[in-house]
Parts: sequence; C-alpha cells; structure tokens
Amino acid sequence: MDISVVIPLLNEEESLQELYDWIVSVMQSNQFLYELIFIDDGSTDASWKIIHEISQKSGTVKGIRFQKNFGKSQALDAGFKIATGKVIITMDADLQDSPDEIPELYRLIIEQDFDLVSGWKKKRYDNLIAKNIPSKIFNWAARKTSGLQLHDFNCGLKAYKNVVIKTVKVRGEMHRYIPVLARNKGFLKIGEKVVLHQARKYGKTKFGMSRFINGFLDLITISFLSKFGKRPMHFFGLWGTLMFIFGFCSAGYLGITKLYKLSQGIKTILITENPWFYIALVSMILGTQLFLAGFIGELILKSKDGENNYLIREKINH
Repeated sequence: MDISVVIPLLNEEESLQELYDWIVSVMQSNQFLYELIFIDDGSTDASWKIIHEISQKSGTVKGIRFQKNFGKSQALDAGFKIATGKVIITMDADLQDSPDEIPELYRLIIEQDFDLVSGWKKKRYDNLIAKNIPSKIFNWAARKTSGLQLHDFNCGLKAYKNVVIKTVKVRGEMHRYIPVLARNKGFLKIGEKVVLHQARKYGKTKFGMSRFINGFLDLITISFLSKFGKRPMHFFGLWGTLMFIFGFCSAGYLGITKLYKLSQGIKTILITENPWFYIALVSMILGTQLFLAGFIGELILKSKDGENNYLIREKINH
C-alpha cells in the first residue's frame, strides 16, 4: 500500500462524493495503491450514509463512525491506528485542501526521506478577522513556544511516514501539534510545503473561539510535556523541595529567634501573630504537595496507557 488518506469530518455531506471522486482521479492518474479512511466524528447529517454508499462501490474505502463528536484529534488517532500505507496523508473533508497536492507530498516523503511534511496555506480564503488574524497570532506563538519553525500549524494537509503516526499519540486538541510531538519522539526531518487553499464551497467552518483558546492551552501543555513529560519529578520535585526548604528554614528562624528573645528577657509577640509563620507554613504545605504531584506523575508514567477516550459506533471494511 503506497498511501493512506485519513479524512476526519463532521457534517460534510455535501462535499464527500466530490472529494472522493477528486482523490480517486489523482490516485489513478499517478497509479498509486491507496486506501481512503473516513472518520465520521459524530455527524448529525447524512455524512455516514454517503460514506457507506461510497464504500459499497469501492474496496479502497474504510470508515469509522464515532458515537458522538469527540474532536478532530481523536478522529485522527482512530484513523492512524488502521492506516496501512507507507505514507499517510491527512486532509480535511471540506474541499479546502486540494488532493492535487498528494503526489508531491508523497514524493517528499519517499524520495527526500522526510519524516513529516506540513502544508502551508500561504494564501488563505478564510474570513480575515474571524480566522486569518487569530491563526497568524496562534502560529507565531506556536513557533516561539515550540521552537519549530513552521508557518501553519493549523493546516490539515500533512504527510507522514507510517512509523511516525504509529508512534505519536494524539489527544485533546493536539492534532495541530503533531509535528512537535513527532520531533519530541526523535523524528527530526520535518519539512514544509506551500499548498493550495480553496474557499469553502459547502457548509460552514467548525472553527470557533473555543478551539482558538483550547489550542493555546494545548500549546502550554505541549511545551511542558516536551521538557518534563518523561520526568515530572524533575519539575514538581525541584520546586516542591525548594518551597519546603524555604518554609522549613523560615519556621526554624522564627522559632530560634523566639527562643533567643525569651532567654534574653526581650518582649516578643506570639509566633502565630507573625505573618512569616503563615508564609512558612503555606510554603511547606505547597512544597509537600508539589513533591507528591511529581511522585504520582512518575507512578502514572510507569503504568500502561488507558483506554481510548472515544467510542466507535460503526466500522466499514475493517
């Protein structure tokens, strides 16, 4: 199998047949061996019915239907698990990503040995205020935080070696950070390609302020995990120890000072009336909690991964 095309979707009934025909035309003209994997992320329209009809006409189509909407990251994770191609292409189902880009993405992976190639929608046809400007701000922050110099983390059109998608785990809203996750796993040859972006032909965008905010929160998570994901004790244990020592030394100083003043007959206040006593106490409590958080984090890492955080309702050709 040369290529697996993984397509997550939510309520895209109008574009599915056109997208399928376009991809098939590209694959056949380039004589690729391929499979198409549609992941219906809880659509409430006729999307699943159309996928089912397409699959009955073609043995190259696989389908997964979620019980409800779990998110794009979970949809990609489900598709990655059953993808068998040497190169995995991800793209959106809204026809804004062009299947004509597939041959060049495949060539970059196979001939130039890239681990991952990310699309860059240099010229966009989205709403300037609602999507373009927030996207530029987000991508700038992602570059500064991750250190990975990609122009368009949000672009759904990407190509991967099979080993990359079998290694990286995608959760939350972290699909846009797969290049960062891949780099953290040791896949360092990451490229970028300018791709054609088309205006939305059917339906409406799924992008909203909540996804924008969640993206930034996940960016913070990725930044932390890239540094301390495999050694949480190095972060929590260090700060917990420092805070506990500070609190313990402060309490010790207060106690010694109190005893000295009493021995010299110097009038002094109760320790519990001194604000430093409470600062020292809180510091020791927080330090202990941070240390325990690091310890528990280490224990969790030693345990096995839990169950998938999505529920599959139906499958096709799998």
